[in-house]
Amino acid sequence: MLNSLRHWYEQNRIKPIQAGLAISRLLRDPDDTSQVFKVLEALRGDSLSRALSRMSGDERGQRLLDEQPNIVKVLNDRDMLAALPEGSIGKAYYDFVHAEGLSADGLIESSHEAPRFETIGQNLRWLGDRLRDIHDLQHVMTGYGRDTLGELCLLSFMTTQVPSRGIDFIIFMGRTKGQKEQPGLNLKELIGEGRQIGEAADWMLFTRWEDRLHEPLESVRAELGFKPPVKYREALKWLEGDQMISRSVAA
Repeated sequence: MLNSLRHWYEQNRIKPIQAGLAISRLLRDPDDTSQVFKVLEALRGDSLSRALSRMSGDERGQRLLDEQPNIVKVLNDRDMLAALPEGSIGKAYYDFVHAEGLSADGLIESSHEAPRFETIGQNLRWLGDRLRDIHDLQHVMTGYGRDTLGELCLLSFMTTQVPSRGIDFIIFMGRTKGQKEQPGLNLKELIGEGRQIGEAADWMLFTRWEDRLHEPLESVRAELGFKPPVKYREALKWLEGDQMISRSVAA
């Protein structure tokens, strides 16, 4: 009994000091992705365990747990992705990561800078890796960009799909900082839109994305209930106009 309690504690405890240090570094350098993983790991608690219970309670999820496919192999096949039809999920993903200079391996390298619990089971480890590896696919499916606002809204989508104290903490700190820098933006409403999209969409962990990359992006969005981020797109137009005015004044 005591050993079981100790095992549960090791898997589910949170580390607020480590999280605070990581978030302060992340706010100073938003491109330091490794700090995101450090926050997530420090405040992970039982979020992965809950997600695993949901996976195992559904036929689609259990099938994925049994097979444990490695999506990174597929996402790293640039030639295959580039050859997919225009408008497909895979081609949209290729265009996104190519334009941003990203790769699935880059997220893996950043995640390895965060300490991981050695006692974590294989299913939990695979599930955590799966969540990490489909991050940029979530950008593609939701339509959120890699700009600071887009990342913040995507995090809201993500923590709605898979509740996470770490992501909630990053959103809170990012919203507080962002509202001071852009008082004209209604960040509460924009973050709320990400939550609404996450509530309406099918759970992304139930989908075997390896088998759907060739399918049309818009039809899969409609099938799985992904609503367009209308308020986010409007905010981007407002921000672009504001920046153009600022540049004009500065000139």
